[in-house]
Amino acid sequence: MTATRPVPAPDFVGYPEVRRGIRALLEARPGSGHRPVPACPEWTVTDLLEHLTGIAERVLARHGGTPPPAPDEPLGVPALLDRWDDVGAEVDRRLAAAGGASGEIMVMDAYTHELDLRAALGVPPPAEHAAWAPSFALLVRGFSGSLAGHGLRPLLLRTTGGSTWTAGTGRPTASVTASAYDLYRALAGRRSVGQLAGMAWSEAPGPWLPAFTWGPFAPPVRPGG
Repeated sequence: MTATRPVPAPDFVGYPEVRRGIRALLEARPGSGHRPVPACPEWTVTDLLEHLTGIAERVLARHGGTPPPAPDEPLGVPALLDRWDDVGAEVDRRLAAAGGASGEIMVMDAYTHELDLRAALGVPPPAEHAAWAPSFALLVRGFSGSLAGHGLRPLLLRTTGGSTWTAGTGRPTASVTASAYDLYRALAGRRSVGQLAGMAWSEAPGPWLPAFTWGPFAPPVRPGG
């Protein structure tokens, strides 16, 4: 990738910030556990937290830790936040001890879901976040692989703030420009085909649109937040 690149940092940097951000959002909005999360159509806020906690437990086990026993009954939002914090703090310690050479997918997933939650609650994205740069870089790498898999030319990703990344291999001759937030959401499967096509492209976007379906991501049927 060619880009305005952040200084390399351990992959897990930003994970505690995600946990703090989600806790602050939900503690300020008690009773929101049953609220739907449109970016994850089958999930409520509680389901989203269960997912995040489960991912943290699997990462902890993979790094030699012992997750807490499964609860006897479904947990509500406050208990899930506490459980995620407890497991997440141990994950932080183990990843730090391992030199920070793991955890990038977990961080990207958690940060993406923080943005999902903010959209569901009508809260704007944070102006700055420690998880943004490493998560965006991971998404660009995945999208680059999708471009290659589809036999497509490389694409210059440009934010309205002037930062650039090259997705794919070689010198790009085409570009797409959008806000940093919209580019992130596009790469993470949170922008519909219509929204993708409506970004500022240097040429007709049709050939590149199939590449936005990759890994676990695909453009939603309805416009995303």
